[in-house]
Amino acid sequence: MSSRTGRGDDPGVDPHAVGSRGGDGDDDDGGEHRAFWADEVADAVEARDPDEPIVIKGGVSPSGIAHIGNFNEIIRGYFVAEVLRERGHEVRQVFTSDDKDALRKLPRKLADTDGNVVELGDVNAGALGQNLGKPYTDIPDPFEDGHDSYAAHFAALLEADAQALDIPVEMVSNTDLYADGTFDDVVERVLRNADAARETLGTYQDKVDEDYVPFMPQCSECGMLTQDVTEVDLEAREVHYRCSGIEAGDRFMEGCGHGGVASFREGKLPWRFEWPAQWEVLGVDFEPFGKDHAEGSWPSGVDIAREVLGTEPPVPMVYEWFTLNGESLSSSEGHVVTVQEVLDLIEPEVLRYFFVRNPKKAKDFDVERLDQLVNEFDRFERAYFGEADPDERFAAFAERAYPFVVDEVREGRVRLPYTFAAVLGMVDDREFRIQLAKDEGHFTEDTPEWAIEDALDRVERARRWAQRCDNEYNYRLQSALPDHDFEPAVEAALDDLAAFVEQGHDGEEIQGEIYETARRHDVAVGDFFAAGYRLFFDETQGPRLGEFLGELEREFVVGRLRREA
Repeated sequence: MSSRTGRGDDPGVDPHAVGSRGGDGDDDDGGEHRAFWADEVADAVEARDPDEPIVIKGGVSPSGIAHIGNFNEIIRGYFVAEVLRERGHEVRQVFTSDDKDALRKLPRKLADTDGNVVELGDVNAGALGQNLGKPYTDIPDPFEDGHDSYAAHFAALLEADAQALDIPVEMVSNTDLYADGTFDDVVERVLRNADAARETLGTYQDKVDEDYVPFMPQCSECGMLTQDVTEVDLEAREVHYRCSGIEAGDRFMEGCGHGGVASFREGKLPWRFEWPAQWEVLGVDFEPFGKDHAEGSWPSGVDIAREVLGTEPPVPMVYEWFTLNGESLSSSEGHVVTVQEVLDLIEPEVLRYFFVRNPKKAKDFDVERLDQLVNEFDRFERAYFGEADPDERFAAFAERAYPFVVDEVREGRVRLPYTFAAVLGMVDDREFRIQLAKDEGHFTEDTPEWAIEDALDRVERARRWAQRCDNEYNYRLQSALPDHDFEPAVEAALDDLAAFVEQGHDGEEIQGEIYETARRHDVAVGDFFAAGYRLFFDETQGPRLGEFLGELEREFVVGRLRREA
């Protein structure tokens, strides 16, 4: 169990203070700061002089889709864990699935075994709908894919996400902690100090009267959790209950009315008590959490830990939420994206970079503009390797944080600009992709094969991005000359444009020349663009044609405009 000798996190201290200054080089507080926020958190953890292994925890209730918002709980802790390991500490990173919680409403969407988001109608929805009010571990897996429960399905997704980003995290089931008696002692202390528990909780929520008991037994008849405890037997470690039902948001789910007896292992603590109970039984030294917990759950957890359990809370860090495509993430509404979906579109190191930036600053994860995130990561990588960056703070941040983002620090990597990679994704032929990259100066004759393969991996991800967003890069460049039949004026205009391209003009100049060439030959601009799209894509529309042609090998473009096979 970790030592809790200090009281450096009094309730009056804003938990935002930990890790708030060091970040991604865009801080403006003007005070002393660490280049990397995880160093500041590690300092606070070390100041506690904790026992080892140092325990870092995250957690989530398996209420819907395991998405990148949930992953905050794992990856924020991971960066702190890695800094502490670098300093020579033994670290245990755990992630609790709060799977003893009751399912209180049906999510609109779920994620399948591969992390793909699906509609509720695509699964065995009855497995969920018939089990409202029951713990997630008692609910059958609606995907029927071999997991013992819906909770196990959800936990497996998060574990797969952690593995995909090479994060060594230990998954812990709350249900298991109750079942094996790990919570027994702390449940007894909460119930023995029920008066203090009621008084403490009453400052944070309504409906805490003298009959309130901070324990929720599970009905042995219907399996629902109930809040109606009629008697507590501390010596026997049991409670008597009546299955009257459970509150579910703004409604109440009726129980079956059964009266029975449940042991401390056959129920659970309410959330506000369960969180500090986890800190104690797992010996937690540090836990990050979202800002939604900063104003209610965290202060109540601190008070419960100290006033009811007689223990000290861990070092906290509040992280800002981020939005998805400009809107709030919502697991229940299905407005989410999973880690596996994201990794189809960007490299793992780019996703790690998204999370390694200052956790105190709100950011948007915009799938449509992933090119901007990738470009920012590329700048981050260049700054680490000493390429001039006018922002000294950003350069210092890169120098410190980059090794925690990549699997291996290795010079000589080639990062194709993401939109150029999407252009290459229009081409199926590998050698043609390499030739186009050479023409743009990204590859040379001396570029090692491993660097070429790594770079081409981005091409496949950018191609999937173009398909997902159906954007201007979602076309296929035809390797053979498509069938075509143009008017003589159009053919003459195409020949003139070929001559212009042959002179070495860039994409923007080619775009302007398309309009001028069409006017000179008295060809409708729309018809001229359509002719170009037919030659290159076998379509009547496509991306900004001139800029696209400027990205391609000049000889190829000239030959295709001249309708040469």
